[in-house]
Amino acid sequence: MSYRLGVDVGGTFTDLLLIEEKTGRTWRNKVPSTPHDPSVAVINGTEAICAEAGVKPGEIDQFLHGTTVATNAVLEGKGARTGLVVTEGYRQILQVARSLVPGGLAAWITWPKPEPLAPLETTVEVTERLAADGSVVKPLDEASVRAALQRLKNEGIEALTVCLINSYVNGAHEKRVGEIAAEIFPDIPVSLSHEILPEMQEYERALTTVANSLVRPVMAMYVANLRAKLRALGMKGRINLLRSDGGLMGSEKAEGHPVNLLMSGPAGGVTGALWVSRNAGIGNILTLDVGGTSTDVALIENGEPKLRRETSVGHLTVRASSLDVKTVGAGGGSIAHVPELTRALRVGPESAGAVPGPAAYGKGGDRATVTDAHVVLGNLPESLLGGTFKLDRDAAKAVVQKVADALGVTLYEAAQGIIDIANENMFGALRLVSVQQGYDPREFALMGFGGAGSLHSNAVGKLMGSYPVIVPVSPGVLCATGDATTQLRYEHARSFNKMVNQTEDAEIATLLAEMREVVKGDLKDEGVPEDEQSVRFEAGVRYAGQGFEVSMAIDIADFEAGRGIEAVKAAFDAEHKRLFTFNLDVVHEIVNLRAIGLGKAAEMPAQKLAKGDTDPAQAKLRDHRMWVEGQERDAVIYERAKLEAGDRLAGPCVITEMDSTAVILPDHVGVVDDFGNILINPVA
Repeated sequence: MSYRLGVDVGGTFTDLLLIEEKTGRTWRNKVPSTPHDPSVAVINGTEAICAEAGVKPGEIDQFLHGTTVATNAVLEGKGARTGLVVTEGYRQILQVARSLVPGGLAAWITWPKPEPLAPLETTVEVTERLAADGSVVKPLDEASVRAALQRLKNEGIEALTVCLINSYVNGAHEKRVGEIAAEIFPDIPVSLSHEILPEMQEYERALTTVANSLVRPVMAMYVANLRAKLRALGMKGRINLLRSDGGLMGSEKAEGHPVNLLMSGPAGGVTGALWVSRNAGIGNILTLDVGGTSTDVALIENGEPKLRRETSVGHLTVRASSLDVKTVGAGGGSIAHVPELTRALRVGPESAGAVPGPAAYGKGGDRATVTDAHVVLGNLPESLLGGTFKLDRDAAKAVVQKVADALGVTLYEAAQGIIDIANENMFGALRLVSVQQGYDPREFALMGFGGAGSLHSNAVGKLMGSYPVIVPVSPGVLCATGDATTQLRYEHARSFNKMVNQTEDAEIATLLAEMREVVKGDLKDEGVPEDEQSVRFEAGVRYAGQGFEVSMAIDIADFEAGRGIEAVKAAFDAEHKRLFTFNLDVVHEIVNLRAIGLGKAAEMPAQKLAKGDTDPAQAKLRDHRMWVEGQERDAVIYERAKLEAGDRLAGPCVITEMDSTAVILPDHVGVVDDFGNILINPVA
């Protein structure tokens, strides 16, 4: 037997999914996260799930991992002290940055500009210059390089970035600086911008490469430590990490290119939702991933998630592909409070996290959280994780009562207010990926997952008008499902920067063919045979004079046949019209080209349920009382594992399973499909 293990580390819980390759049989587990060292929870969970399945770690062929280590290093300001080497005259490149100031009118008055990732004291200049075509204007002065690097050594840097002007066309000078740096700094990582981001726009290239250096030591230490621990367990299989764009990369490659992992955690949920959507036969889906600390939302159209050419974490935005995921500070552990000044209820973004967690967890939490509000309202029964995790309802009532007293309302009104505000925060995030990008949310289903997603999805779907609301099987470990069912992915990009009337189809076809060989080589290095490789292409296109480009899918066959330029022009015009409602009568410019190499998608056969008679009586655990929509109502608690295909679940009711709990509201009904997904719709 061969096995595949997906592991997703969240702020509160670490989720695991073990798959037996041939039969598709699965085992799921959740263990508390260990923020001080995430690898501890990964190893604890791996040992636990292997013991449960009766599998030795040596039988696991692939270990697939989504991690927030790089994300947290940026958010918490715990990255490495980074040195930056630039061309003479460009020392202030990160300080000058771009002129964009977030916010409305006069926002520059109140906006505190973030500190550059590489400060001026660790930024040095070297004598050299390349022209825009890559030709040498001024040779590299190696004496100036050694002097500059020696100054950085005195500054005690922990990582080094080299970003020279126009090196994306010709990386020779950067390579030589890197060689000299390896002599002077034999023990620190060196990132070269032409290897990390071989594209025009010096600021974006510098910022992205510096960000790579910032998280590289901590990420390399984490990956190497985790790999050593897994090998010590006896695991001999491949170890892959989830990229921000939803693909996989080898752990060794991840150590050198961690900037591609900044949104690794949220990407797992979207790839898991893709797997569910294929089984449910629904192509348009809004995803709602509610964890303990935050909520991540994304949009899937016609079975394809939306990708961005940028990755944003906090104030940092780098040029690296990522799934278009928006995040808000609203999760199960989000703390509710009533500020003295306004006396208005606030929920989040501060979170109780894994320690101490919500008061209901019995670990010393003394502030009301979203989870506590759910316990008070009866949305969460007294036990979680299949009965292994007991909830303290009295403790939850005590902390929510503090909020109620501060507001001058009843206990249940305060609890409902906490839930309503969390739902509105999620609603606002979903509008960012739908309405504000030209999509009507009523044309999309809504899928809630994560530990708390199914508690909120029906209410948020009602706000959005998005139906059906999908409750997937084991929503609490869907991120781990995504980790385990995605594919290896590598990208290679080149700046092109030509108007369409200055190039020909044949020139572009030749470049695409060269780029195809590069990504196929990356896949080959990861052990992917050629017959399991596929390559897709994209082009960044804009109207001449625009300050941004739109990524368009292109087909190399169109360029080989002489119709590629016309095809990409027409596709860009259609997308520009959808995004902005107008087109311009000016020439098109192809800014960059990108080849994307993909390994064979991992397969996990979905298990079909036995057909039922629409009556879920066999799954009923007990009668229940819930406070919902302003009053206490009779309800039923069902056990998810005993539901059958075709069962109809009338709201209000609660459905429990090992890793998650779902709520169906009054005047709604959930129908179980053939694969166990619950599809919730309003009662006609």
